Parts: sequence; C-alpha cells; structure tokens
Amino acid sequence: MEETHTGTTHSPAALSLAGVRKAFGPTEIIRGVDWSIPRGECHVLIGPNGAGKSTLFHLVSGRYLATSGTIHLNGADITRYGANRISRLGLGRSFQTANLFGRMSAFENARIGALRAVGYGPSFWRRLPRGGAADIRALQVLDEVGLLDKRNEPAALLSYADQRALEISLALAGGQKVLLFDEPTAGMNKQETRRVIELLQRLRAADSERTMIIIEHDMDVVFELADRISVLVYGEIIACDTPAQVRASRAVQEAYLGTPVPSASNGAQAQQTH
Repeated sequence: MEETHTGTTHSPAALSLAGVRKAFGPTEIIRGVDWSIPRGECHVLIGPNGAGKSTLFHLVSGRYLATSGTIHLNGADITRYGANRISRLGLGRSFQTANLFGRMSAFENARIGALRAVGYGPSFWRRLPRGGAADIRALQVLDEVGLLDKRNEPAALLSYADQRALEISLALAGGQKVLLFDEPTAGMNKQETRRVIELLQRLRAADSERTMIIIEHDMDVVFELADRISVLVYGEIIACDTPAQVRASRAVQEAYLGTPVPSASNGAQAQQTH
C-alpha cells in the first residue's frame, strides 16, 4: 500500500474519522479508516464495488454505529449519535436513489426538509401556518437548485434529473453545511449529468463554508468536481490526494482497475464501477 496523503490545509476539519471500523458479525467491512475533510472542500470518494463506500457514509450519517474508532463533525464527537441528532448538528445526505414523497409537490417535499431548520421536530404532518418560515426556506432551496418554476409539480412526475435536484434541495433545506451525496449522477445521460455537475458547482460557489463529500463512479465527474479524491479499497483508504496525484498513482490504478495501467494512459479512459 502506498502512503496515504492527507494534503496540506489550514482549514478546520468539517469531518474527521480516526481508526473507524465496522464489522457485521465476523465480517469487517470498514477496516481502520483515518480520514479528514477540511471545511469548504469538495471531496470525492471512489472505489470498486464492495469497497465499503456506502457503509462509510452510513457510519458518518448515523445510520450505522461504528464498531470502534471515533467520528467528529465540526469538532463534535458524533460517534454514538443517531441520524436525527447528527442532522441537527449540520450534516445532510442524499442517497443512491431518490427518497421523495412522490404524490407531494416539489414545494411540499422541500417544506418537509425545511421544518427542522425553522424549529420544528420531525412531526411534519402537523398543521403549519402558510407563508411562514418553513415555506420561505422551501422556496429558497428550490430556487437554489433550479426548481422554483416546478414547485407545484408532483415529485413523481419530475424528470429523473429534477428528482435528484429535489433530493439535493432536501439536504440543503435544513441548513446543513456538510453534505454527503451518494452517486448523484447515477443512471443519468450526459445532458442530465452536466446539469447535476453545474448544480453542485453553483451550490459550492454560493457558500464557501459548504463542504461536499461525494461518492461517484463517473470519472469525468470525479475529476471535474473534486478538490481531493480518496480511494477506498476493501474497507481501507489507500490514497487521499489531489486529482492529479490520484490520477498518476500506479498503486491506485492497480487497486481500482485490477491490473497495472501504463502511466501515459492515467486510467482516464477506464470505465469505473462504484
């Protein structure tokens, strides 16, 4: 294994993991991950199928509890916290497939995401005043992701790319500053992928304190978005560096592609799996 680089930065860590492990019975999926993401960074996590990428996201977001190790979000120890508490501390997440209320409008979906940000608990079914803070926040995030003109359309009738944008709006609606996006361009054609790339770039440009951590398999997307890239293989991060350094790493090429790749090709033409 080649040495893992953490990069040089003076930004405070938005997310940090130390010695994190996760086992399901005798099977260890995450095997001692040390990981630090500076505030304001766009960081992409790549790796082959079965590497443990989604499991790592589950640990960070509180869906799973770590077997050992520690996880900190903006300096707070969240290792034993559940998903709701972690969300309230500033972490938002989207999943591989859109988790939306299909019969509700885009506005109503975004409004649900905004409830916690304006002081309400998860009881979104309660009657809320129209035109209040939740409504205002919902309209703000719909505008931010480019869906304001589709706010009255049922989520189920939106295009796939718009559904993904709507789910991103849910991650934004609560005011979270650390955002986990799990394969935001999965299943998209080139035009749809370009829309999501531009959306993520706009979101980042709008707030320098916003930290994005993205699982992605499309290497064109990876190299266009990432400040740094981490490579997870068999539950271990084998490299964490700038796109140029990761692209040039022979160890990464061999571990990720399965065979040595001449340095001249840099693996740029390879079709990656997540």
